[in-house]
Amino acid sequence: MEIPVAVTIAGSDNSSGAGIQADLKTFTYFKVYAQTVITCVVAEVPGKVCSIQPVELEVIRDQLNLSLTHFPVRAVKIGMLFSPEIVDLICDVFERLPPDRLPFLVVDPVMIATSGDPLMQSAALERYTSRLFPLANLITPNLDEAATILATKLESLREMSAAANELYQKFRVPVLLKGGHFKSAEAIDTLIDGDGMYHFSEPYQHGISTHGTGCTYSAAIAAHVALGLTLQEAVGAAKKYVTHAIRDSFHWKTTAGEISALRHF
Repeated sequence: MEIPVAVTIAGSDNSSGAGIQADLKTFTYFKVYAQTVITCVVAEVPGKVCSIQPVELEVIRDQLNLSLTHFPVRAVKIGMLFSPEIVDLICDVFERLPPDRLPFLVVDPVMIATSGDPLMQSAALERYTSRLFPLANLITPNLDEAATILATKLESLREMSAAANELYQKFRVPVLLKGGHFKSAEAIDTLIDGDGMYHFSEPYQHGISTHGTGCTYSAAIAAHVALGLTLQEAVGAAKKYVTHAIRDSFHWKTTAGEISALRHF
């Protein structure tokens, strides 16, 4: 049996709770061969981002081209791209691929860290909406990211469903709008695609502060698509996985205070 290959295009998180490291752990858990395209090196821990160093554009391009040329890549998860130049580079590569070589693209529009620190230059948003989103097979914004894209506020499940539909109509690609930021009894996410609208619900995990949930969720979806699941099946399986990763998260007491991290395995 051929092992499916998936690629993550994202930033490197030294604390290993988010970004490339979270994606690697997630792909490996589901027995998908993981490859990486590192866009930025980020010095961060849950609750704090110290510095961001973008990788040179030529190096990013070489990483991606080598993976796509030498491996049968079935799915790609795109996370932190940071700058408009990096977004344009990624779009250039995928726009030049013949249709039969295009992998399934999951785009997680990483804008702001859980700590509130920006992870995207403001000028990059226009490139996401004009170039990257139309290339995607799925985009996975959280409530804050969707509100930024649509220049509105989302304060209820009804508004969330309407926003998911608006995003779908605007970009004509499937949308998974994540509702965990409501912090209600149930964490409800809304998927809309060509077949209709679906809601995925798991108990909200109160009192747990960590980061990397969006990275982990989108990577799990990409892994399941690479394994051959339908989009709806992949989202359902990934939703359960990230819920368990939060519920069973690691906790330590350190000189800097209490710290937590997702349990990816």
